[in-house]
Amino acid sequence: MTSAYKDHLGRPLIAVTGMGVITSLGQGLEDNWKALTSGVSGIHKITRFPTEGLSTRISGTVDFIDIPAENSVERSYAFARETTAEALAQAGLSGDFNGPLFLAAPPIEPEWSARFELADRAKPSEKPGDAYNRFLAAMRERADAVFHEASLFGAISERLSDRFGTRGLPVTLSTACASGATAIQLGVEAIRQGRTDRALTVATDGSVSAEALIRFSLLSALSTQNDPPERASKPFSKDRDGFVIAEGAATLVLESLEAAVARGARIYGILKGCGEKADSFHRTRSSPDGGPAIATIRAALADAGLSEGDIGYINAHGTSTPENDKMEYGAMLSVFGEALPSIPVSSNKSMIGHTLTAAGAVEAVFSLQTILTGTLPPTINYQNPDPSIVLDVVPNVKRDARVTAVLSNSFGFGGQNASLVMAAEPA
Repeated sequence: MTSAYKDHLGRPLIAVTGMGVITSLGQGLEDNWKALTSGVSGIHKITRFPTEGLSTRISGTVDFIDIPAENSVERSYAFARETTAEALAQAGLSGDFNGPLFLAAPPIEPEWSARFELADRAKPSEKPGDAYNRFLAAMRERADAVFHEASLFGAISERLSDRFGTRGLPVTLSTACASGATAIQLGVEAIRQGRTDRALTVATDGSVSAEALIRFSLLSALSTQNDPPERASKPFSKDRDGFVIAEGAATLVLESLEAAVARGARIYGILKGCGEKADSFHRTRSSPDGGPAIATIRAALADAGLSEGDIGYINAHGTSTPENDKMEYGAMLSVFGEALPSIPVSSNKSMIGHTLTAAGAVEAVFSLQTILTGTLPPTINYQNPDPSIVLDVVPNVKRDARVTAVLSNSFGFGGQNASLVMAAEPA
């Protein structure tokens, strides 16, 4: 391998040769990018299930894809299937992919309606604590393939592997809101270590349900500014009150730059660096001093071989929760110092909401689009700036700017922190 295909540590450079995306803004990269850069919001009133009595009645659900069985496994699989097909077509790859699959997927649970139906079928027992055997007997008496699959964490990746011909055991992972970035990191590491020339990295989340809304509401994490829905997500604004839960998926085809060039593939960008650090402070809250987030950003820059001054744009985690936005600002300020106010920092979540497991990959795709097109997506709903957060959030309207390197942050519940650094193709 010549030096043109190696990074500063002598590892293979990682090229992105295909991308696919679905969010509440639409299906496909072209439609999503047009809407995102136009400041369009995909947040809307929930119609999939009743919301009476719920404090949050809005979401960024994906309602335009026909899904035969209305459950989170089928939704998540359908989104991943469509984004992977788009990414492979863009990469010019057909037939078996012949490389590993790394999938970020939401924690899988059967829908409550299915659980209640199973409970109704389970025959009563006089033995205390005999619920397991009752349920097992009911499943044996009448098998339910949909319910069974909904309880298998690896079900989605197995189906994707069969459909697209990936190699080896598909990996399914969940690192909360950092999952999408983690899947990409695993693909990067597989190529750097020489285990493969290409990797398929996918992140998907179709898990919005009444139960999900209730759980996040109990954590006081969701916005309750329901009217109008499109104004609810307002990262870094003074009147932000929580994130807007959403759905989506993204797929990136990663290849060693040498292999991509050898087959004449178009290069959409380079995955330069990945950083991850755990935060053990609390199950949902971030460490108040932002130490793990600071370390994550610095680790990503070091892995990329870049300095703070090389970053021309930051795709913020920017959830619109009071605590997270403050923590992320403090972390960025610690890393970039006095230069931070001059670096554009915007949040895609102001328009698409928080796609949870998919967020890191969706935002990686948009970060690469920023480099490719020279367009900075805005942070919409920025009418009431928070005086304690001094940022150039690209307020409300897109901006043209030449960017050669982007930092994308993903800071998740449970102390899962990941940052990615993406750059333009080497000259």
